[in-house]
Amino acid sequence: MAVLNKIRQRSIFLIIVIALALFSFVIGDIFTNLGSSSAADSAIATINGVDVERNEFMNKVENIQRQSNGSMTNTQAMNRAWDNEVRAKVMQSQYDALGLSVERDYMRNLLEQNLGSFEEFKNEAGLFDQDKLNEFIANLKAIAPETTTLGGSVIDYKSWTNFEQNVAISGVQQAYFNMVKSGITGTLTEGELDYQLENDKVDLKYVQIPYSSVADSTISVKTSEIKAYMKRFPKKYEVEASRDLVFVEFKEEASLADEQAIQADLSALVADREEFNEAANATQTIVGFKNTKDNAEFVNSYSADNYNDNYVFKSSFASDQADKISGLAEGEIYGPYKESGFYKLSKMVSLKRIPDSAKVRHILTPFVGSTRADASVTKTEAEAKTTADSIYKVLKRNRSKFKSLLSLSSDKVSNEKDGVIEFAYTAGFAPEFKAYSFENPKGSLGVVRTDFGYHVIEILGQGTFQQAYKVATISQAIEPSVETVDEVFKNKSKFEIAVADADFETVAAENNYEVRPVSSIKELDENIPGLGAQRAIVRWAFDDSASEGDFKSFNTTAGGFVVVKLTGVNTVGLMSTESGSVTALPEIRKEKKAEIIKDRISATTLDEIATAEGQTIKTAVAVNMKNPTLSGAGREPLVIGTAFGLAEGATSELISGNSGVYAVQVTKVTAAAALPSYQAAANRVGKAKENAVNTQLYNALKDAAEIEDNRAVFY
Repeated sequence: MAVLNKIRQRSIFLIIVIALALFSFVIGDIFTNLGSSSAADSAIATINGVDVERNEFMNKVENIQRQSNGSMTNTQAMNRAWDNEVRAKVMQSQYDALGLSVERDYMRNLLEQNLGSFEEFKNEAGLFDQDKLNEFIANLKAIAPETTTLGGSVIDYKSWTNFEQNVAISGVQQAYFNMVKSGITGTLTEGELDYQLENDKVDLKYVQIPYSSVADSTISVKTSEIKAYMKRFPKKYEVEASRDLVFVEFKEEASLADEQAIQADLSALVADREEFNEAANATQTIVGFKNTKDNAEFVNSYSADNYNDNYVFKSSFASDQADKISGLAEGEIYGPYKESGFYKLSKMVSLKRIPDSAKVRHILTPFVGSTRADASVTKTEAEAKTTADSIYKVLKRNRSKFKSLLSLSSDKVSNEKDGVIEFAYTAGFAPEFKAYSFENPKGSLGVVRTDFGYHVIEILGQGTFQQAYKVATISQAIEPSVETVDEVFKNKSKFEIAVADADFETVAAENNYEVRPVSSIKELDENIPGLGAQRAIVRWAFDDSASEGDFKSFNTTAGGFVVVKLTGVNTVGLMSTESGSVTALPEIRKEKKAEIIKDRISATTLDEIATAEGQTIKTAVAVNMKNPTLSGAGREPLVIGTAFGLAEGATSELISGNSGVYAVQVTKVTAAAALPSYQAAANRVGKAKENAVNTQLYNALKDAAEIEDNRAVFY
């Protein structure tokens, strides 16, 4: 009571404090919103002086993600949209500079090229008719946003305008590249050189002293030498800004006790059991899995997966369980057993011999709302059934009329084969269609409803009969219990508290936690090796407030937590010496080994060198410059280039090659026979240039473009 009295006495003071707190919160939120509003209005990028508006770009990302049907993450879709946007803006700057655009007549030609094969746009003579195209577009616009079909695909006016835009973009792009290609040619001099590179030949003898003849342990490489090597080849070692991390993962995984509890729960379902019903105030018998008469209801009540009423072959069972399940008698139960992240309990419902394939023919009558029904379908479900029943009655009297009735079928694919479909039992057909085709005898005729409509099906033939099984399976996912999840969270929290005052790696080692390193994460990366998509971690690592040594906890997509420590902040420029040493160190060692080998060789002839180094003299015949490969040694362009600079019979100085030090003696020089004309070779050179121009030109334009990329602010 004393506390309450004090609160009452100071109520005015408390009200003022609370009001001030709320006011500061609101004011802070206003300023935050002002800042975010400013950011929201800014461009997501600027490419060659043209802004990429945020909202427009995000719409493109959403469209790509939607079109992928969930196969792309938001970041993957964003990167795809970015590549498209960069290409569009870079190329558009070229079109604008040249004054290139798609005018009306050119657009008509482009549409004819793309749509000339469509029957909808052909006249009686089978030729493309521009008037039919114009009529189609006008009608499509008039019925918008309704859809129609074109070439078997559903289309609306919006998708048509997108198609036209893509055609126009493709057309102006093709015009641009054609202009560039028109200025590309292979000269006669280039043709002659290319011919000689391929047809000038030398035969040679050589000695190879492999770099492996000098042990790595004898070569010392200083850090300064690695740095110097990296500076010699800056392009090879240039990197974007990146971050290095280490992390400890706390997975929410089922414990042994959790798994044992799941098994016990499944085992308890097998037999009948007595349970007290409070509502009835009486003990009731609950029928178990073994004695239930309704397997479907029982499975659907207790299983993560619904009951499957289809027969299956033995091959459909997991290999380690196939013999045990297929060996069950009707009514017998096997399990619990572990399979693919579940504990399962399987009951043999029925055994039957069924064919492994079927050959049928059908006539399909769809109805409004049925799968793949287009805008031309107007029948209700009742009307579709009436039509199918009528067809059935006609065929029951006279099956020879089947082909003549195919015009009533909407399955245009099977219609081309007289309505015939041949398929294996394991094929993914509508369950009702499959059940009728395999569970009825050859010659059967019937009407079957599926999600696609009403089918009139005649069974023409069946394959080899095999033993099949109808199995009722109860599946329960192997998941951690609430207690286990709580324990994981507790361990994660303890670790966070401990590393606040101690070394991250030391605390992890004391608790037997695995510390996993991740190097060179880029600003727009999404995946963390070992963790999957974890964009939040990347954003945190690149936040201006994050410094080396900072750590933070995150939820993982797989379930659980991860504590991440930022161990490296790498700026744009040359990569770290440690990272660069992975490739620099072997090359430096090769250079040093080459000097050691050269210094120890005083011999001048191949025989003397081979004897001194314990090597054999090898030969290579008809070597050319276009394919600088030595038989027995691999690709060695410097060695072969040196050989072509020697006269017949001459021996080279020692050469530092890719895989060792070489001495070469030319035994024969065969000059290519002169041609009366090198035009054919020049044409080949020109064609090779043309084939490469699209990719090389765009890459060059992209490298030269001024691109300000702000994506990391929004993603």
